Amino acid sequence: MDGRLLIFSGSANPELAKEIARCLRMNVGRALVGQFRNGETRIKIHDNVRGCDVFVIQPTCNPVDHHLMELLLLIDALRRASATRVTAVIPYYGYAKQEKKTAGREPISAKLVANLIRTAGADRVLTMDLHAPAIEGFFDIPVDHLQAAPMLADYIHSLNLANPVVVSPDAGGVGRANRFRERIGAGLAIIAKQRPEPDTAEVLEMVGEVDGKTAIIVDDMISTGGTLVEAAHTLLDRGACKVYACATHGIFASDALEIIAQSSMIETIVTNTIPQSSLTSQARVRTISVAPLFAEAIMRIHKDLSLSALFA
Repeated sequence: MDGRLLIFSGSANPELAKEIARCLRMNVGRALVGQFRNGETRIKIHDNVRGCDVFVIQPTCNPVDHHLMELLLLIDALRRASATRVTAVIPYYGYAKQEKKTAGREPISAKLVANLIRTAGADRVLTMDLHAPAIEGFFDIPVDHLQAAPMLADYIHSLNLANPVVVSPDAGGVGRANRFRERIGAGLAIIAKQRPEPDTAEVLEMVGEVDGKTAIIVDDMISTGGTLVEAAHTLLDRGACKVYACATHGIFASDALEIIAQSSMIETIVTNTIPQSSLTSQARVRTISVAPLFAEAIMRIHKDLSLSALFA
């Protein structure tokens, strides 16, 4: 790209955008992101973006619909202002759990969101740890899918835990847990669960040896905390001496932090793809920044360099 590199942010996670900009030794672009009196989202770009390579940083976290609309309008405004390329940087991709129909007469929301982002004018997408990797195929534009596992594994490795075992809280996360296990040199256990209804989990059985070991539950997101706490109880009942938890996206919906604080887990580690409240410290939640990784990815995309080294 010959154009200037610019970064803009919506209201979803401005602190992460500022941190990414600091890593790149630049400032976040000037834009008005607010609302009209009738509740409609208002966007106005104050900087000249003509001919520029622009990255819009906006996770679609709670309130999901509002932040998604901000993202779409920011992309549209930048496209109409003659930006050469617009990349949607979506650290957390909302509606990712609805990537398939689980019953008749349901939407595939993740596909619809992908269509909206493309229609708004995004040229490519940069995201992290999609709940369903197949969502990449919903886009007809390039998607760069970063992973937080190396950073989370480095932190776990620095704790020098005795006799660790990595635990997948469901069958769908076995691949993720196995890659994490290889990074820290630990054993593997798998918990089988079922969901009788949305946001509710029931543990059925467990495969693997955890007796006398330090268990590390690895997942892509923590929403209500129900799956996490149920898994921790199962592990302790099976003889695990300590339980830690790692996840990329700390959603912490409803009273999740209170539930986690009352559990017997030693520590829960998440990233700042979603802004974390001051209450996380009370629940023994540690936040690891993904800003350096996103900054490196943005610079590589801007300079048309390979991103393969970031996936190692």
